[in-house]
Amino acid sequence: MSSTMRGSSRSSIEASCKGIVRRMVSLPRTILGGFSRAMGQGMDLIGIGGRRQHHQHHLPPNLPFNDQNNYPLQNGQQPQMIQEEWAFLASFEQEYGTTHPFFYVCRFMDALKMAQDEHKFIFLYLHSPEHHFTPSFCRETLGSELVVQFLDANFICWGTLANRSEGFQLASTLRPSSFPFCAVVAPASADNLAVLQQIEGPVSPAELVEILQRTLEEQGLAFDSARAKEEDKRRADRRLREEQDVAYISALQIDQGKEKLKNLGSEQRVPKNAGSSSSSNQDKFKQVPVTQQNIKESTKSGEAEHKDNVKGKGNAQETKILIRFPNGERKEESFLSTDKVQAIFRYINSLGMAGVGGNYRLISNFPRKVYGVDQMGMTLTDAGLHPKASLFLELL
Repeated sequence: MSSTMRGSSRSSIEASCKGIVRRMVSLPRTILGGFSRAMGQGMDLIGIGGRRQHHQHHLPPNLPFNDQNNYPLQNGQQPQMIQEEWAFLASFEQEYGTTHPFFYVCRFMDALKMAQDEHKFIFLYLHSPEHHFTPSFCRETLGSELVVQFLDANFICWGTLANRSEGFQLASTLRPSSFPFCAVVAPASADNLAVLQQIEGPVSPAELVEILQRTLEEQGLAFDSARAKEEDKRRADRRLREEQDVAYISALQIDQGKEKLKNLGSEQRVPKNAGSSSSSNQDKFKQVPVTQQNIKESTKSGEAEHKDNVKGKGNAQETKILIRFPNGERKEESFLSTDKVQAIFRYINSLGMAGVGGNYRLISNFPRKVYGVDQMGMTLTDAGLHPKASLFLELL
């Protein structure tokens, strides 16, 4: 590399490492919708989610990219889904061999999730095979053992062809002015991407590692701190919700117990017979199974009365709720659309199912909503449960 190029590169290093986050970009909808589908063979081969022990990927034998006469950039054919995932890696290894950083073969959104789970940044490489700087950059920089070891230890590496599929969408979003183009990015929110650093044009292995090392040192602390604060807030919110749920369920069970005892007391008032203390104790023991039986009968009576009330108000306002329990059992019950969410909890508690008497919440899938203490006062209509809904009971 010439002295002019080296001087320009050093100045770009100094200029690019001043801010905490260089810029934010919005991800295209096509990428946001690109969560992993049927990855099949490709996902199984690389063992997605874990680091590998060597630098070589094993390309599926049925890919057209292994045949030079059927190269995807030349024939313009639309590959299958799994072939699209392997397009960059097949192109790179066909030209430059298998010595390179470990590029995950997956959708970009999957790479973002891995980075978030592992608390790492993404090293993003947009590959432009036709650019005249690309061959030297791939062979000398990305093929350098120094770069390979540094990237594998500190980043989630993801590469893509700049002129197709997700690579084209990202190139349109990031707008590189020159190639080779690399960027250090991190997930910022549901649809935003934080671009922490970007490198355009050729750089030597030592210069690339210097840029990346400085980015980790200056930007990593800020992002780690933000992530820690966000995680602490989530934990505090979850703990508060759990405490509120426990308090509500406990109060509800106490009220139900008092109501049952009151009903049983009015039903079983009988004249007291004179007798010895021992016979009185025996009478108390004999009454225990009767009390339990009456509790069950009272519960059944309450359920029957609830069903009669629903039928009496007409089917126009009837709301059917299917409840799935952790043990696989299902219960379907009818309510009025004007009933509160609290009525569903009362019904579940009245079933007396084993393991369900503690703290729990209800979850709907499509769309996913959580029903707990904050939603107790909502009507079934306002809660989006009318006229029919399926809820899963999740123990807390």
